Amino acid sequence: MPIVDSAIYRKGVRESHHVTLDQTFEDLHEHGGFAWIGLYRPTEAELAAVAEEFELHHLAIHNATTGHQRPKLERFGDSTFVVLRPARYLEATEQVEFGEVHLFIGPNFAITVRHAESPDLSQVRRRLEADPDLLALGPQAVLYAVLDEIVNGYNPVVDGMEDDIDEIEDELFSGDPDVARRIYELAREAMAFQRATHPLVRMFRSLEAGYDKFSVDIELRRDMRDVLDHVLRIVERADTFRALLENALTVHSTLVTQAQNEEMRQLSHASIEQGDQVKKISSWAAILFTPGLVAGIYGMNFTHMPELSWVLGYPMAMGLMLLSAGLLYVVFKRHNWL
Repeated sequence: MPIVDSAIYRKGVRESHHVTLDQTFEDLHEHGGFAWIGLYRPTEAELAAVAEEFELHHLAIHNATTGHQRPKLERFGDSTFVVLRPARYLEATEQVEFGEVHLFIGPNFAITVRHAESPDLSQVRRRLEADPDLLALGPQAVLYAVLDEIVNGYNPVVDGMEDDIDEIEDELFSGDPDVARRIYELAREAMAFQRATHPLVRMFRSLEAGYDKFSVDIELRRDMRDVLDHVLRIVERADTFRALLENALTVHSTLVTQAQNEEMRQLSHASIEQGDQVKKISSWAAILFTPGLVAGIYGMNFTHMPELSWVLGYPMAMGLMLLSAGLLYVVFKRHNWL
């Protein structure tokens, strides 16, 4: 159901609950106070009815209808349009899921438009209703409470991402083949988390600049500053995650290069050893070939072959074989082939 809750608050107390927007508008005109309307993926007709009643700017309505906006704060006269990107860490898949919340804050209305399942803004409403003094500060208190809820929701995300990065640092040196993919996925999540949190600093600065104009209570200003301090710490940690993941990618590339170089060295060493073996085999083959050649020639036993009847023929043949073999051995030895 698009209308999650619609109620009128006077002096910090919930006075009435309405099923339709028309009932809320009528009650607000007759009795005053401020309306807090919670919508979940509303239709264009419902947003158009809200826009007409509270004279919301058409650009803000267009953004709230289409969604997929980056965090921002825009002023349109005496109304404020805020886009927030809440996040939650999914333990089962070790992934970060991002949502989208739009707020319209005016003198007598607070409208929340949620485009995802989280966060549960009904918890924010219950918390404020349990604190009438804070809720009595009007729509600005609703803006503060929603900001505080979303910023607090970033804590589990930061803790989860920190654990994932610790695991990656361990996997880097274990040779896990999937570590590069996981680093890349985490780097994408870190970038998305930065896009969700970085604009909040500028957003709070803009809110501070309008405190006097919109008569924001001094205590509410202090509460807002406390949330801003929390945002600054989260932004700092998000930046650290980005740097750590970039370093992890660099280390992984270095380790992969070293492993490849080691493989090349091993292949080169094996090739050298193989070459040495070939040299040795070739050398001994040449040494044995020469005596075999001489023996082959003198073993043909032709009748008119020279030196067959010579008394010194046998010693000469043996000496020639030994001399050639010895000479080749010396040559190959000098050239480190043996």
